[in-house]
Amino acid sequence: MSDNSTDESSRRARWWQWFGGNADDEPETRESQTQTVAVGSKDPTAREVWLPAKRRMISKVADFLIDHDLEVLPATLTIAYECVTGGAPRLAQLILERTEKGLPITLGWIEEQRGESNNDKHGEALAVLMGRLESSLNDFSETTSGARSATSDYSTALQRHVDDLENVSRAGVVITELATLTRAMMARTMAIESELVSSEQRAQSLQTTLEETRRLADMDHLTGLPNRRAFDHILEREIREAKTAGEALSVAFVDIDHFKRVNDTHGHPAGDRVLKFVSETLNRISDARCFVARHGGEEFAVLWRNHSVELAWEKLDEAREEIAARRLVNRANDTPFGQITFSGGIADVFGYPDKSAALKAADEALYAAKQSGRNRILRAGEEPDPQQKAA
Repeated sequence: MSDNSTDESSRRARWWQWFGGNADDEPETRESQTQTVAVGSKDPTAREVWLPAKRRMISKVADFLIDHDLEVLPATLTIAYECVTGGAPRLAQLILERTEKGLPITLGWIEEQRGESNNDKHGEALAVLMGRLESSLNDFSETTSGARSATSDYSTALQRHVDDLENVSRAGVVITELATLTRAMMARTMAIESELVSSEQRAQSLQTTLEETRRLADMDHLTGLPNRRAFDHILEREIREAKTAGEALSVAFVDIDHFKRVNDTHGHPAGDRVLKFVSETLNRISDARCFVARHGGEEFAVLWRNHSVELAWEKLDEAREEIAARRLVNRANDTPFGQITFSGGIADVFGYPDKSAALKAADEALYAAKQSGRNRILRAGEEPDPQQKAA
């Protein structure tokens, strides 16, 4: 047996001691023993039924923490349990993709992904509620508008009839009383019409507030750019419209190089200023045919309508060069940040079977740009230039 196998066995033994088992009692051995008892018995006990499953679950949780070299903490145990039981499928997929890329799985990274996931869930729930409220307001506005119009028409008709009655030269007492009653009805109708006008105005005001709330929910408050949820909606719309118009559509992911170093050296407030600087530079290339969003953390997404991959690459590379040429200084202590750069990957949306494949291709191109030295933009499928200077 190799030293690595011995170390692994030792770690697993310590794990089982931590979970309350014997150091030399492996889960497979205990499970097989329990299964033997269960098979040999005509009437297995409840413990003999659920104990193997319980041990398998504990083993999976332990394997997760050992494989990713995570400490045994309440938070990591919860994360491991959610991932192995399917309670957090998106997080499990992100961990798998990051592991395949050879990147470490840390508690800080996991918490960041869970935080973004929770924000997305809350944002989606808020968007659904706002959509329902907006639909109800539209129905209410149409109803009040129709009622107000009908009330106004009714009031006008009553007024005409009263005028006709009062012009009758031989109007008797009954007609006079009828005219008085009609006038009272008119006064009440006009009051109802006034109330409906007020209700319609309040509904319009609430609708305006709702639209502003929706806009804020789709905005990243640090950079002022659309957030990830808004970008997903924009992407769906642009794919639909670009297909109809027969236009090209390119998508890119951009990630600031060594951003953690900025936060660790200068602090998060300084890191926020760097994020704003990069977002402002990227936002300058946006127009009616180009959309820029903060996709999460230090990553941005860019979408070009009616732009080939080559044209999109040229514009994004100009922004990269502009940022790399600046020498930023931390105003809090006059300490230079050093060169700030970003890497990017671009893909043709319609060059792939579906939207997910195109986004994955752009993300893989971004990863290739990072791996090949950073401070460069790569097209999907493009081999990096080994002569290009690394950042």
